[in-house]
Amino acid sequence: MKKKAAVKIGLDVSMTVLLLLLMGYQFWGGTVHEWMGAGLFFLFILHHMLNCNWYKNIGKGNNTPLRIVGFIIDVLLFADMLILMYSGLVISKTVFAFLPVGGGLAMARRLHIIGSYWGFLLMSLHIGFHWGMLFGLFRKALHLTSKKANVVCFAAGLITAGYGAFVFVKRNLLSYLLLKSEFVFMDYAESKLLFYIDYLALMGLCSFIAHVLSKLCIRLYKISQQNTIAIRKK
Repeated sequence: MKKKAAVKIGLDVSMTVLLLLLMGYQFWGGTVHEWMGAGLFFLFILHHMLNCNWYKNIGKGNNTPLRIVGFIIDVLLFADMLILMYSGLVISKTVFAFLPVGGGLAMARRLHIIGSYWGFLLMSLHIGFHWGMLFGLFRKALHLTSKKANVVCFAAGLITAGYGAFVFVKRNLLSYLLLKSEFVFMDYAESKLLFYIDYLALMGLCSFIAHVLSKLCIRLYKISQQNTIAIRKK
């Protein structure tokens, strides 16, 4: 593996772990939460610096269904992170308290709530769309054949997605995504382990959906290409 590719993977993994930890505000408190958020924003900026070629190639190549859907998810995730950065600066009480940012506190809190949950789901979808690369690393690490790896990963993904769907309903995430509630319920007595298992399952649900969607996009593109070739032959 090339050094730059390894750095990118390490960066993405670090961002994912930080985002996961940030969802458990009640376990870490405001100060630690802010520092983790600042770390995530720093990694986010670094991530885009390392992937600057993505911007250069936006208008190049074929606009396949896979590329279009992936682009939409990436743009939404980018916009969401900007919202989180802005709202985080406004409501900061420690890390960015020195900045002369005043007013709009109530709105910033609302934006931070909705941005946090949408950001978590969008990043999980982003991971799912890049599952092919992660799948390849997983297969090499466990020395699995392609067929065995497909069966193992699909079965594990399906089970995780099923539990993730249960967690989505149990934790009433839809109310936060639609901002039906301006206050997030936090159980300070809840087990950290169980909490993060639930959120890992939610991440698995979104990643599984994105992976299946990416396969569907590829399939549809192949069918359209085959139909185009068939029409030209006629």
